[in-house]
Amino acid sequence: MKKTFTILFIILFSFLVKAQLNQYPLPDQGRLEGGLGLNWIDGQLYYTFHFTPEISFANFGVGLDLMMDFDKNGYIRKENFNTFSDYLSVIRYVRYGLKNDPVYAKIGALDYYTMGHGSIMYAYNNSPTIDARKTGLNLDIDFGQFGFESIYSSFSEAGLLGIRGYVRPLQFTSLAEIPIIGNLEVGVSYAGDFNDKAGITAGNYDPVTGNLSVTKDEGSVNIIGADIGLPLLRIPMFNLDLYTDYAKILNFGDGVATGIIGEFNSLGLITAHAKLERRFNNKQYIPSYFGPLYEIERFRAGELGIFSKIQRLELNENADNGIFGELGVNVLGIFDIIGSYQRLDKTPKSGILHMSTEIAPED
Repeated sequence: MKKTFTILFIILFSFLVKAQLNQYPLPDQGRLEGGLGLNWIDGQLYYTFHFTPEISFANFGVGLDLMMDFDKNGYIRKENFNTFSDYLSVIRYVRYGLKNDPVYAKIGALDYYTMGHGSIMYAYNNSPTIDARKTGLNLDIDFGQFGFESIYSSFSEAGLLGIRGYVRPLQFTSLAEIPIIGNLEVGVSYAGDFNDKAGITAGNYDPVTGNLSVTKDEGSVNIIGADIGLPLLRIPMFNLDLYTDYAKILNFGDGVATGIIGEFNSLGLITAHAKLERRFNNKQYIPSYFGPLYEIERFRAGELGIFSKIQRLELNENADNGIFGELGVNVLGIFDIIGSYQRLDKTPKSGILHMSTEIAPED
């Protein structure tokens, strides 16, 4: 039986806002990212090289995921490639189009997917770790007057299902040609996690035997929502949107978020994305419940007991409003500046600031 323990692994990857800035390579271009580390497999040390090249041509794109383990003599570990599924797993994803295009489809690893304005699902990643990669599906279609966004996180197990349908009601009337108002958008959303561990709030775990005894299970986690968005500005270089979202976690709490999103693109020289949001959170509610680390936060068991995201939801008995903001700037496709900040009004020292930069010269 293969047992792998990784003590060091460095991966160059885009996170949160960067996914908005430079999600995929430009058409007919590519990108190579990767890392290296050490693995112990069945007690033997291996040197691990991990490569994740991406190739884009026309509206299509392919992402690969190649991990090779070498022993101390420099020989590759053949067990990594001894079945057809091992070779098939090298293909990380295949996509058509980009998010917000009239048609966007992606199958495989789903990176940083946001549904609507993000109050229910924000930057969700179905494969946050190398050892837990899943194959899922995104499908978004915009017909002009109406459309939908959708996600299914995994074909191999019960997981996350989400769909948002939206309509631009004034596009069916004589008001369609009026600037700003004519593109008013109204949406309704549903997202649910049907994983068998999604609703576990109490239980006993034996770290020696690995046995889990569940004493309380809320079942699937289901969230519904409604939103309204108003595009304040639509010009070739700049988009600006005002929005208000409502979300309800069934059997738990609800919340409202209102904010503004801006996107700037100066012919590829400078690309920027900014979001500022005011959040009104009632008790037993977590905004953007299905976030970038949800697959890790859903459920964990260890020597200290079990921990789950729904536990945090159940124990959150205080209504606490807050703010959330993010900013990302990309210069010439080479230099990134990324930052985000969130804070709760009634919780002292709850402010969380994230800042990072990266220089990635193109060949």
